[in-house]
Amino acid sequence: MKTLKITDMASVIRSKNSGPYELTFDIIFKDRANFQLAGSSGIFTNKLFAGLYGIKTESVLNVVEFEQANAIKATIVRPVVSGSPGDSDVYGAQQHAPLLDIEVPVNMTAVGK
Repeated sequence: MKTLKITDMASVIRSKNSGPYELTFDIIFKDRANFQLAGSSGIFTNKLFAGLYGIKTESVLNVVEFEQANAIKATIVRPVVSGSPGDSDVYGAQQHAPLLDIEVPVNMTAVGK
């Protein structure tokens, strides 16, 4: 099965605080076709985000497809509370780096490519 790099499929990959105790990740795809390929891959799960961030799956609060924006969003419990001692990213804006290495398995024959 062929894989596509998430960086080739998405126009925005970002992280941000969702309050002081949570981080939210947004993957906004270039178009509906890339969004549908990613969604149909089945890889965007709690287990994926737990593995990428070295946390328990219970610490992944949700992973949702937001069709209106061609986006996949995930929220995790922040490993360190924003602004507390040991926090190196008070805004949570530099936590998206692990997402950049995602490779999405796609069945190209199913989409006619």
